[in-house]
Amino acid sequence: MTGRPTPTDPPESPGRRQFLEQAAGLGLTAMLAGSAGLSACQPSSLQHIKGGMIGANHAVGHLLRNPEKLPPPTQTLKTEVLIVGGGVAGLSARRWLWQQGMRDVLLVELADRPGGNAVSGQNAVSAYPWGAHYLPIPDLRNRELLDFLTESQVITGFDAGGLPVYNDYYLCHDPEERLFINGHWQEGLVPEVGISADDKQQIVRFFKLVDELKQAKGRDGRDAFAIPLEGSSTDDRFRQWDAVSFETYLNELQFTSPYLRWFLEYGCKDDYGTTLANTSAWAGLHYFAARKGVAANAEANAVLTWPEGNAFLINQLEEQAKSPIQSNRLIFSVEETDLGVRILSYDVAQKTTIAIQARKVLLATPQFITKNLIKNRVIAGFEYAPWLVANLTVNGLPQSRGMPLCWDNVIYGSPSVGYVTATHQHLKATDRKVITVYWPLVQEPPDVARRKAYQTPYEDWVSVLVADLERAHPGVSDYITTIDCWVWGHGMIAPTPGFIWGEARQKAATAIHNKLYFAHSDLSGISIFEEAFYQGIRAAKEILGQKSSA
Repeated sequence: MTGRPTPTDPPESPGRRQFLEQAAGLGLTAMLAGSAGLSACQPSSLQHIKGGMIGANHAVGHLLRNPEKLPPPTQTLKTEVLIVGGGVAGLSARRWLWQQGMRDVLLVELADRPGGNAVSGQNAVSAYPWGAHYLPIPDLRNRELLDFLTESQVITGFDAGGLPVYNDYYLCHDPEERLFINGHWQEGLVPEVGISADDKQQIVRFFKLVDELKQAKGRDGRDAFAIPLEGSSTDDRFRQWDAVSFETYLNELQFTSPYLRWFLEYGCKDDYGTTLANTSAWAGLHYFAARKGVAANAEANAVLTWPEGNAFLINQLEEQAKSPIQSNRLIFSVEETDLGVRILSYDVAQKTTIAIQARKVLLATPQFITKNLIKNRVIAGFEYAPWLVANLTVNGLPQSRGMPLCWDNVIYGSPSVGYVTATHQHLKATDRKVITVYWPLVQEPPDVARRKAYQTPYEDWVSVLVADLERAHPGVSDYITTIDCWVWGHGMIAPTPGFIWGEARQKAATAIHNKLYFAHSDLSGISIFEEAFYQGIRAAKEILGQKSSA
């Protein structure tokens, strides 16, 4: 046979073997930590890969450190409500205000498009996510979210029992998930292949505990764990777990299996960008015990997903309100006045400044931004996890033994949390695909990992990514045509011990003088779509003087 090898018969060229030996010698952790041994040059076997570093314009964001260098305003705009920040929370608030009849609303966004960490990209093969990429079907009690999904035609109707019917195209197609472990792709992410009887017993015992916690209620009648989390029980029997780490909690209950602990840490890394040691035990349990969605045409806790990820939901939020959005705007001054709040907004494209006088302002911004906008308001305790997200275009994926390619594909023991197949929801399968790799940078403290991530050259990221994929896809480097990388320096809020039910986030969410309001997923302590959506509506209700439903 001549020509390119097929994905089921990967090549073993000397270049690839040499590359793997070099990568193994450096070690993935050392490579990600930016050690002195990290080569700035790609192995020759990777020279055919195109792409680069993309993402937020950090130079623009850093203008906040020296606002005095920005030009004075040349004009003043007036609006009833100004929303600063076009992520899920800001767009959710804008939509709610519009639906309640509030028309004089303006939203300004720093990036060139709204979306926050749910933005997407597109190439000739497919759309693909650059961040959040799925939504589990919600609890029936989360009526505001169900109404949004109905308006978005994600829910197409309800059966006679009141269960939602979801659009089949948006429900994640089978096969859904797999794990590469002990040289084999198994179905599902809970380790099964090659593990001992004791490991299996501990896994069964943990999921029995999860089932009990899903049903548990506090003395106040509330669920022990709920989404939005503000609906969770205030009972100290459950909230006390927030004060200790998930690792400590597991130690106390003698959950020692390395396979179970790997799986639980995978969950923490996946939703929080944290390890067992720096995740609140309450948050760790919430990941497993709070999902209670049901549907007429899907299994409990089924997943909704799109090639572009949650950018689909972002587009729906945008379309369900008509109030204006201004992108490429840097807000660098926030001052209360007798008439409300005066904002200075720098137009990045035009390099001009305008003043905006608003009666009320909603800062739908994370705390690391908010603290630069409001003088003398620094609230400690907010820690953010840095991430690398990479989109790889491939002409095929060499497969190892076991389960075929799924939507979610995870490698046991990898520092990444695996990759999703962006083309999985396409109705017609082809060899050309886009896969999205998610890599939480948890090897070092966030500020150290963040700085090193920004300083790491593109070529080094490529080497690390390919070396990791080669473990489960021998020969994959020959099939990769493009790798684009995005470093999220503050990818998501980290629910560290004591943060969820501590004072910091409640204090940060408190409005100031009925003029300044706040909304962001970090005010929940958990960075998921449902929480950001809730926070936006909560703040919009405060602005309108409505009562929150949580």
